[in-house]
Amino acid sequence: MSTKELQGKKALVTGATSGIGRAIAVKLAESGATVYATGRRAELGKETVELIERVGGTGHFVVADVANLDDVRRLAAEVGEVDVLVNNAGVFPFSPTPEQSLHDYEQIFDVNVRATYFLTAALVPGMVARKKGAIVNVSSIAGQIGTAVGSVYHASKAAMDSLTRSWAVEFGAAGVRVNSVAPGPIRTDMAVDTAGEIFEAFSQSTPLARAGEPEEIAEAVAFLASDRAGYITGAVLLADGGYVAT
Repeated sequence: MSTKELQGKKALVTGATSGIGRAIAVKLAESGATVYATGRRAELGKETVELIERVGGTGHFVVADVANLDDVRRLAAEVGEVDVLVNNAGVFPFSPTPEQSLHDYEQIFDVNVRATYFLTAALVPGMVARKKGAIVNVSSIAGQIGTAVGSVYHASKAAMDSLTRSWAVEFGAAGVRVNSVAPGPIRTDMAVDTAGEIFEAFSQSTPLARAGEPEEIAEAVAFLASDRAGYITGAVLLADGGYVAT
């Protein structure tokens, strides 16, 4: 199998300044795609492009805050038509429901759901016109399980998976495939810094008894973006070490 299976394709990855998003951007570039990475922090974006170039790929960085709809529209216009769209940007401030602030509630839905919706709405017509394209939404097993302090985050990820199914039906006849990858505990700096011992315990509770690595999620996304997944659409691929199976 060629490692350049995305050769000649153009991809856009949101939230690509660190963690899972950065790993996805590097993997897609390594697979031959020209990758446009986006995020809020230009210095970290530059690092992502450097990593892409280190694996022999071609990368560009566009500064954008997808929580801002004007930035979403500008991003879509600046990048132009793409073959692969990865909606990865996400935020996850947790709070018990009675203590949930309106600010954090709106931020979670603005980034996780609204940005995914309107960036896709801006870019999918080009895919439909060309009769091909792949959209991968990076959701979470949070969309399928519950916790005592994450109701808004969980709801936002369930919404992403629901959009995946609806878009698969809406755009399938035009040859556009839409799927989700739902990670479990993934060892990113943000996850470890935010959750600490809870993250380690969560990771050990999976059947594989470990955390996943960002590169493992990137492999799943690259597969769904490739022609190898040509008959897969509307799916939610769990990449969670078996946690939801328990």
